[in-house]
Amino acid sequence: MSLPLDPVSRSGALPADDARRRTLHDEIHARPPARIRLPALVVYVAVLNDGVSRAEELHHLRSLPGQQHLGADDLARNFLRLRCAGYTLKWERHTEFTRYSLVQPLPAGCGLGARDPALQPHSLLPPGWLAAIPGRTMAAIELAMDPQPLEEPAALLEQARTWFDGRPIVASLLGQPSHSLVVTDFHLRPDGFERMLVLAPPGTSETRAGRISARLLELETYRMMALLGLPVAKALAGPLVQDEAELARLTAEMEAKTTSEQVLLDALVALAARVERSLAEHGYRFSATRAYDRLVQQRAAELRERPIPGTQTISEFMQRRLAPAMATVASVEQRLNALSERVARASALLRTQVDIAREEQNRQLLEKLTRGQALQLRLQTTVEGLSIAAISYYVISLVLYGAKALKSAGVPLHPELTAGALMPLVLWAVWRINRRIHDKLHTD
Repeated sequence: MSLPLDPVSRSGALPADDARRRTLHDEIHARPPARIRLPALVVYVAVLNDGVSRAEELHHLRSLPGQQHLGADDLARNFLRLRCAGYTLKWERHTEFTRYSLVQPLPAGCGLGARDPALQPHSLLPPGWLAAIPGRTMAAIELAMDPQPLEEPAALLEQARTWFDGRPIVASLLGQPSHSLVVTDFHLRPDGFERMLVLAPPGTSETRAGRISARLLELETYRMMALLGLPVAKALAGPLVQDEAELARLTAEMEAKTTSEQVLLDALVALAARVERSLAEHGYRFSATRAYDRLVQQRAAELRERPIPGTQTISEFMQRRLAPAMATVASVEQRLNALSERVARASALLRTQVDIAREEQNRQLLEKLTRGQALQLRLQTTVEGLSIAAISYYVISLVLYGAKALKSAGVPLHPELTAGALMPLVLWAVWRINRRIHDKLHTD
């Protein structure tokens, strides 16, 4: 089948474009990386957009100063960068979440050397704008990017501990050779934000700073999205154990033949329905968890981390806690799929058992029918013999009455002798006629 063609071709040098070519080609530019000039503060919020329409998000973006001109077409490509007074705001809509990224200069006194600096009061967004974002918060990060020389990572790390108010931190050098140092504590503060600190040499390019920011923010976002499968797996674990025990019980009863097939079949159908409903309801979540986990691994590899003596790297710290969660989700998914297959096999086995029992019943019924037909044949033979005798008796009686009538008419006959003499002939004639009728019926 031919594909639709774009009627426009550039200067006739090529065949007409496929209608989808421009969209597919521009997908590589759909979400260009940010350009961040150091020092900078990135305030990032990712919200689940289930039940949130683009119209609601458009209405919220229009509430920014000077953005009342925005229309639905501006959000059609799932990416929008707004340049406002003193800051840049980036909007991105994904399948399950929408993220908002504010990039502004790092406030004075909030860089390395400060102790647990308050960052929110310095936000250039209108008051309450972040809180009014439509959706439910999944990730919120304050990322401070401060230009610092990297010659002494251990000394920088000590100052970073102060910036995180003495909390346990994880940190690593990024790139080979190192182009930045990132520090975080994976701590959720009372205002709902996590914090990250990136230290990069003065003169770091805006594009490199943008890539570092994007990888770190995506890493944390995809980690949180991957973990959405964990509550589902934990909720299914208890019922799954019960269903597995139920299947084992039904299989044992099937083997022992202590319960009727119909009762077992009804129980297996109910069990299969529960398992298939769980697969239908949560199959997408399990698939999404695998996809997000792969993205986490990819973003972690792109960081190209190098350890700093005395602390764990970010990916090492994250994986030690993320890997067990992903293993739990994978285990529950595998058990659910395995249970579905086992229920199907048990149902097939029960159907085979029912079919064998039905065939045995049919065989016994056929044997009874065969015995009945043989008895009927013997009865028929007996009836035929009796019918020959009865017909012969009536024929001989008629002969006797006929002979008596002839004797009364003056014919010299002895009625009893005449009837007795004709008896063999009558019996033979009746038997012969009966056989001819019998042979004709069986031939037809």
